[in-house]
Amino acid sequence: MKTIGVLTSGGDCPGMNACVRAVVRCAATRGMKVYGINRGYQGMLEGDMELFDPIAVSGLMGNGGTVLRTARCIEFKYPEGRKKAADKLKEFGIEGVIVCGGDGSFAGAKALCEEQNIPCIGIPCTIDNDLNYTDFTLGFDTAVNTAIDCMHNVVDTMTSHERVCIVEVMGRNCGDIALYSGIASGADGIIIPEMPYDLEELAQRIKNTRKMGKESNLIVLAEGCGHAHAYVAQFERLLPEYSVRGTNLGYLLRGGDPSMYDRVFAARAAIRAVELLEQGIGNRVVGIRNSQIIDLDIFEALNMPKKDNRELYSVFHQLVLG
Repeated sequence: MKTIGVLTSGGDCPGMNACVRAVVRCAATRGMKVYGINRGYQGMLEGDMELFDPIAVSGLMGNGGTVLRTARCIEFKYPEGRKKAADKLKEFGIEGVIVCGGDGSFAGAKALCEEQNIPCIGIPCTIDNDLNYTDFTLGFDTAVNTAIDCMHNVVDTMTSHERVCIVEVMGRNCGDIALYSGIASGADGIIIPEMPYDLEELAQRIKNTRKMGKESNLIVLAEGCGHAHAYVAQFERLLPEYSVRGTNLGYLLRGGDPSMYDRVFAARAAIRAVELLEQGIGNRVVGIRNSQIIDLDIFEALNMPKKDNRELYSVFHQLVLG
């Protein structure tokens, strides 16, 4: 395989540009050309592709977002759209594609590979850390560190006013951002979709910590359990003697320069993806387990059982007061 494509699809995340850079550089050392496919599968359908210069990608590693941009593509969900996309790839001489995205992007790659015989390799790029076959996804580490920085700032002002603050973070079906950032920020409460929670018990714990001398309280909320403003109303009822505020970090978590971990992870994952395509292997995804880069079949990866976070949740409860 001498010519490949790379695209970013789904929500953007820190580390996507580092991944694109690594794909281009690694391919160049193997005598392979790389086309950047703009706006994901939509750009593939439209033939919106450009040949990357290995020197031109030099400054991408530290940039957040994605230089290739990303977009939804309804047409690609149907066989006719995927046939059109495959024809465009062939026009450019592209023999295989590296897809940087999440489960929806991987499902598209699987269909393109199986229906159109275009080898595709997926690299897990999503801040939610919601792909169960890999310990971590690209962008998750940066997002959690951003959340921690924001929470430290929030705690400063909440302490000044002796308030309770509910901080909402991204995570619709997976509460990993809330769980990891909550533990790292010394939160008094963590509310995630995977674990049961009792607001009355949490309110009593907050009362107990105030009696111990704590001046403010932090509750971290995953968006999959609801929104901060709704919980503010509930805690105002449960804690009428305290001032309660809420804030949503939202898209702050998607932006920013990638962390060291995400930059190195991007490089390692990109190299494995290029190696697989060089051998003509497709329909696989790259990930990381126990600090080692792994790859496995897309179908197997997408059907992995949900990760069990009870041990980490236990860590939180053994550290919290009240």
